[in-house]
Amino acid sequence: MITNHTHKDSFAHGATIPRERVAELYRSPIVDLIGRASETHRRHHPPGEVQVCVLLSIKTGGCPEDCSYCPQAARYQTPVEAEPRLDVAEVLAAAERARDRGATRFCMGAAWREVKDGPAFDDVLKMVEGVKRLGIEACCTLGMLTDDQARRLKNAGLDAYNHNLDTSADYYSEIISTRTYKDRLKTIERVRNAGISVCCGGILGMGESEDDRIDLLWTLANLPEPPESVPINALVPVAGTPLADRPPTSIWELVRAIATARILMPKAIVRLSAGRLSFGEAEQALCFLAGANSIFAGEKLLTTPNPSPDQDAGMFERLGLTPRPAANGEIPNRSTNSVINMS
Repeated sequence: MITNHTHKDSFAHGATIPRERVAELYRSPIVDLIGRASETHRRHHPPGEVQVCVLLSIKTGGCPEDCSYCPQAARYQTPVEAEPRLDVAEVLAAAERARDRGATRFCMGAAWREVKDGPAFDDVLKMVEGVKRLGIEACCTLGMLTDDQARRLKNAGLDAYNHNLDTSADYYSEIISTRTYKDRLKTIERVRNAGISVCCGGILGMGESEDDRIDLLWTLANLPEPPESVPINALVPVAGTPLADRPPTSIWELVRAIATARILMPKAIVRLSAGRLSFGEAEQALCFLAGANSIFAGEKLLTTPNPSPDQDAGMFERLGLTPRPAANGEIPNRSTNSVINMS
């Protein structure tokens, strides 16, 4: 049991955190865990301030990977059809709408195994430059990168790169066979070496054990530098994928993961990401109490459904949540309806 903790974080930055301490934390009584996470959160972040992000699929479907959770994999028969890559003007128009409605981070995702040099990547660089001109943070998730590609993204102004570990090293091969855990870690290393902020988390509900969730959090917290952003996703089962019949993720599994991430990585933005539609407002409030301080707004998260703008607007108002400024100090419109009306 973890009680009577002090007002100082017990996990020092740069120190290796033993796996048994992460397990003890994760398995502590839920009331104690939430209380400690909330206390940690308030020491490092303004309470009630939530970063609103928008994630746009700039190239949908047709991916050669075999990620068992993903409806964009070409080998699965899913409702998602391959679509041409969006042009630069379309993406920047979407980014401008997102900014005008209160988002302070705009994320661009492409269903690629890896980035290939050429016109497509050149256009991504133009997208990043254009998003930065709008005064908001730019994030990409494009698959694996080379050192040179990471450097070029940094030079274009990219703030953050998302590349999730998804699950534990031991369970990873049960979910994906077309790349290795080491491949993922290498991409994260290249992003970090280029001076780009790392966004890295995982997915709950893929059949992994409690030990796998603990191992994932332990791995994230013990990266050479912890991620600045930690998305915690609940699986959204999609017909046609190998995980289509997985049962729903328990809210308590989600809260435990969020709270543990918050305590282990106190300065990170912990993102309540995919799967929010499965949880009611009171359940999402528990996640915010446990240390989550970011959401993705808009009715679609890449290709999976997300709460409607009206639902999020009502939740922000009832819970007294306010939007977090962008890293450059840009303050979004404080009207709740404007902040999350991403339709």
